[in-house]
Amino acid sequence: MSGGVEIAPLDLDDRAAADELVAVQRASFRVEADFLGTDELPALRESAAAVRASGETFLGARLAGRLVGALGYKRRGGVVDIHRLVVHPDLFRRGIGTALLDALAALEPARRTVVAAGVANVPARRLYERCGFRAVRERIAAAGVAIVELERP
Repeated sequence: MSGGVEIAPLDLDDRAAADELVAVQRASFRVEADFLGTDELPALRESAAAVRASGETFLGARLAGRLVGALGYKRRGGVVDIHRLVVHPDLFRRGIGTALLDALAALEPARRTVVAAGVANVPARRLYERCGFRAVRERIAAAGVAIVELERP
């Protein structure tokens, strides 16, 4: 399916784009919250204004004009830090996450790319591992959620 998906930078100064992102993010993180057994994920309550103020650069995935996924990241020197990767649950496992990660790698070649995911979010971890990421450490985050940090050289 990812062949019909268009990946492009998201302009969150456009309120409609920011609102679309928040809607996809909430739907996606609702699934992660269920995996992790908590409703304490900040992304479930984050506003469009907070997303705009995050300092992240965003790529969006659109299918037939509809935002169906997004990736937010920050670059620090040779390191790209992925802060969020969201796909609408109706379109999980259709290559959208992979397409976003591939687009990021092409747009922002890096010495190292890092990301974190909930240990219990096995589908997200498998996606990152298929895309060349390897677990480097685990930690406990807010609300006692176990997080795995992954990186791709």
